[in-house]
Order: sequence, then C-alpha cells, then structure tokens
Amino acid sequence: MSKFKSDFLNVLNERGFIKDCSNLEGLDQKLQTGVQSAYIGFDATATSLHIGNLLGIMMLAWFQKTGHKPISLMGGGTSKIGDPSGKDATRQMLTDADIDANIESIKGVFNKFITYGSGPTDAIMVNNDEWLSQLNYIKFMREVGSKFSVNNMLSMDSVKTRLERNQEMSFIELNYMVCQGYDFVELFNRFGTALQMGGSDQWGNIIQGVYLGRKILGKEFFALTTPLLVNSSGEKMGKTAGGATVWLNADKMTPYDYWQFWRNVEDAKVSELLRKFTFLPMDEVRRLEALSGNEINEAKKILATEVTRLCHGDDAAKAAEETARKVFEEGATGGDLPTVTISKAELEAGVPILDLLIKISFAASKGEARRLIQGGGARINDIVVSDDTLVCTASMLSADGAIKVSSGKKKHALVKPA
Repeated sequence: MSKFKSDFLNVLNERGFIKDCSNLEGLDQKLQTGVQSAYIGFDATATSLHIGNLLGIMMLAWFQKTGHKPISLMGGGTSKIGDPSGKDATRQMLTDADIDANIESIKGVFNKFITYGSGPTDAIMVNNDEWLSQLNYIKFMREVGSKFSVNNMLSMDSVKTRLERNQEMSFIELNYMVCQGYDFVELFNRFGTALQMGGSDQWGNIIQGVYLGRKILGKEFFALTTPLLVNSSGEKMGKTAGGATVWLNADKMTPYDYWQFWRNVEDAKVSELLRKFTFLPMDEVRRLEALSGNEINEAKKILATEVTRLCHGDDAAKAAEETARKVFEEGATGGDLPTVTISKAELEAGVPILDLLIKISFAASKGEARRLIQGGGARINDIVVSDDTLVCTASMLSADGAIKVSSGKKKHALVKPA
C-alpha cells in the first residue's frame, strides 16, 4: 500500500532514498498540484563526479520519471568558496579556468540519466556563477547575510565538527551556506523551484535555504535529503579496495574497473544498491535481493552490469562483463582490463616488481607491495610472485604483447610497452 499520494515520494520511499524532510506532508501535497521543479547542486571541484554524486543524479532522474522537472545546478560560483561539509581542512582554492574546465568535463554524465530540453518536464542545467559572481557584497550582506544567525550556523555539523576538533575554518567557508541558501531563493524567483534535495551531509546547508526563503519571500521551501552511501561498518562508500575513488567519467575510471567495483560490493549491500542505483522494476529487485549463498553473485553481476550500462552505455557494460568472465572463468588476459604503458626502453632495462605494483596502483608503498608478495597475493601472468626482488622485463610479454599483473583474485591490469 502506498504511503504517500505523490508518485515521486512513493518511489523514493520504496527504494530507500528518504532520510530527512522539512515538511514531508506539505511536500507530498505540493507534488500533487501539477509539474514541480527541484534541484540538486553539484560543485565542480574535480574533473569527474563520483558515486556519492550518483545518488543525487538518481533522485533527479526519478523526479523526472514521475512527471516533474529536474534542475542540475552546477556550482561554478560556490566552487570558488568550497563546501566545508565533511572536510577536516579548507579545500584547495580553484581558479576560474579550473572550475570551468571541471564543469565541462562532468556535465556530460547527466545526459545519460536525465532528458534535457524545453518541454514541461525536461531538465535544465544552470550555473550559480551567473548570479553569485554578480552580487554587490554590501548589498548582499544587508539583504541576505542579515537573515542568517551565526549562532545557528555554528551549530551546523559542517561547522561544529571543525571547531570541536580545533581545525581552522576560514570566513569564506562560513559564507558557503549563505551562498547556497541564496541559490534556493534565486531558483525560486527564476523557475518557481521550492524543493532542494541532496545528501544528508547537506542538511544544514539546505535547511538554511528553507529558512531564507521564508524570511525573504514569505514562501515555504522544502528540503529533502537521502542517506549517505556507507558500508556495513558505517564508513562512507566510494573507494575501491585499493583506495581509488569510484569516478563516473571513463577517463578517470575505466568501465571495467567501475563494473568490478559494483561486482565486489558486500553481500549485505546488494539490496540497497539495486534499489538506489538501477531502474529495475521492484519485482525484479525483490527477486534478486532474495537470493542467498553463491546465488547472490548473480545478483551482483546484474547490479554491476545495470549500473555500468547507465553510466557508460550497453557496449561498455557488456564488454566489462565479458572481460570479467574471461579473466575469472577462463584465466584469459581480457582486452578490456586497465592498461598501464611503460616505455619500451624502461621495460627492456627491467622494472622491479615493487615499483611496478606501485605504478599500477596495486600498492601505495614498497612496504605494502612487499606485504602483498609475502602474502602470496601478487601474480605475473597468473604465476604467483614469491621473490620481492623480481625484475619484470620485456621477456615476460605474452603473445598479446602485454604482461598481466594481478593482486589477489579480483584485481588485474595489463602492462604494455609504449
């Protein structure tokens, strides 16, 4: 039986997206009064988004699928400040050119999940640099800054945690929530947007916008957040076993590595990830999450292929799945494995195995590489490496012209001469 009257909230509730809402009943009613718009902000602090951002993208996609208009707000302006949420230190200041390049690099991922255009429910993408960089500081502080309580701001987790740890917070960082709150007012004035969504770590910033809308415009704005993506130990997910961030852009993380990340998730997380990161019908999700024992590996493969298909397309997903099958079931090299190139001269001279494991990110240091070897986890061309003084040379190249390097049973890479 449906808990809400609006399709959007029912979908989010069934798939586990809802953490906190400023007025759930009021939002449910608002969503029944015709097409609404909602936004999520994405700061451009890197050349790619990661799977933490994918939670928000999926929320926007479901918003559109249930008959509403999503807005992806690119933080061209707020990226110049830096969000203190979840950070122990001030973010590195980026130049305008860096931010513009980052936005250009990351915005293509949205088209894979959301339809943009000029129709009533077509998504739009806007950049808050359009208005934030044009503000008169004194006027802005009088009209907007005066509506914020410093006492309230200091009580927000993003600020309080830093202060409790005696970690420095700059004045510009404290202004981040003022600017994010103003974004909400600006989007309401431009598009009538009364709903901002985001991760639960953004609750403090989002709720400030709700307060600001009430104080400046006398309107009710709504805040809706989703639980952060964490593992069974409560630690934030989004890193591979080797510590690499799970990026959405193929130039930052290959589709094969992306597929492998999802294939290797904990058994206990499969149900949640199927619900949140695929568009599979709930009947199919329930069938898959009911699997147990070795059968759960089939659910993981479906999860990995579905998520990779959405982010990288059908061909890349099928290729990643087939490469994994060949590597694990046939012991083959697999042409889609991550590839590292080394100059022909360097390879002919010989590369110490410890250096090679670091170069392909299977170890962060020589000590870690040595421990991997001592534990029997390192292999060259499927042969266990027992000598940490081994030197890899061109003589190890296979008929395919590559050296296959493995760490454990699930991490593989190819080394090829440049």
